[in-house]
Amino acid sequence: MRRIAALLLAFALLPQAQAGAPLPAQGTVEVLFTPWDDAEGALLRVIQQARRSIHVQAYTFSSRNIAWALGEAKKRGVLVEMLTDREQATRNGHSLVHALHDTGIPIWFEVRYAAAHNKILLVDAEDRDAVVVTGSYNFTFSAQARNAENLVILRGNAPLARLYLDNWRRHRQDAVPYSR
Repeated sequence: MRRIAALLLAFALLPQAQAGAPLPAQGTVEVLFTPWDDAEGALLRVIQQARRSIHVQAYTFSSRNIAWALGEAKKRGVLVEMLTDREQATRNGHSLVHALHDTGIPIWFEVRYAAAHNKILLVDAEDRDAVVVTGSYNFTFSAQARNAENLVILRGNAPLARLYLDNWRRHRQDAVPYSR
């Protein structure tokens, strides 16, 4: 018990990272390039490993496999929340944002920007072993099969994950709750 308390205290005393300031390199980096690499498979594995939370920022979202994995994570008790570009969600006939919302996943529309173009997936972002997924990869079938995209998976860099989560929360403050 003392060891856990000491680890929690040490983690809480880590210097707080600030956006724009260099962060020490730590953890691991996995890079995938589509259509050659299985970026979607890597994303599915990251989602399946989530224990506490998944925060998504998506420009466009039409991958049935990723939607299914997020729904399964929610069923396992993982908190799943999503921010998405309102125009893409409401005008793209292939968007699965409505189906995700129907599973009980809270969704907010970003409306402040000409394009809410982030493609982010944060897993257990407040934990020491957090995962940050980013890159040009949209959460779509085309991103895997037809487009030239990149996906970067960063594991084990808690200060970086906190920066991304803080940014996600800042975007959520400016977003509006889902509505059809």
